[in-house]
Amino acid sequence: MDFFYPNFTNDMWRIMGLIFFDDKEHFVDPEQKTFRKERIISFLNEQGIALYDTATAVVRTKNTASDKDLEVVEPTDLDALLRRLPRCLTVVTTGQKSTDLFTKYFNMEQPRVGASEPFVFDGRPMRLFRMPSSSRAYPMRVEQKAEYYRVLFKSPSNRTV
Repeated sequence: MDFFYPNFTNDMWRIMGLIFFDDKEHFVDPEQKTFRKERIISFLNEQGIALYDTATAVVRTKNTASDKDLEVVEPTDLDALLRRLPRCLTVVTTGQKSTDLFTKYFNMEQPRVGASEPFVFDGRPMRLFRMPSSSRAYPMRVEQKAEYYRVLFKSPSNRTV
């Protein structure tokens, strides 16, 4: 995969379109049945949103996109990643596997979907938010998912200056 959430049936970029542009098709190229990658990258840079995986090497044990069919071969060095992002105060996980990996790594409680838990990294107070999966397999309409994410992104406490 050459970018994050590239599967056209995944709703992440529709969620972001709804939150920031009130248009779930904002990042969609309907003719090509793909997402407008350059528009997404520009948007992420403007908003100061960084994306990364909690694992750098995985094996799909079955031919599905389900987290339960992922075997983590190499987890991400989250210490090194967060040190490269000194202004980051909020981390978001969007699936159960990433939440499991992150909370195990930092030996912390898992937040329920739509909620957060505090943690401290290198003396920096931070929060981990657990958002609903953007996968269509997750049983929630895209508009409902967007409401969870809207609270996260529109909260003044989650913006850096």
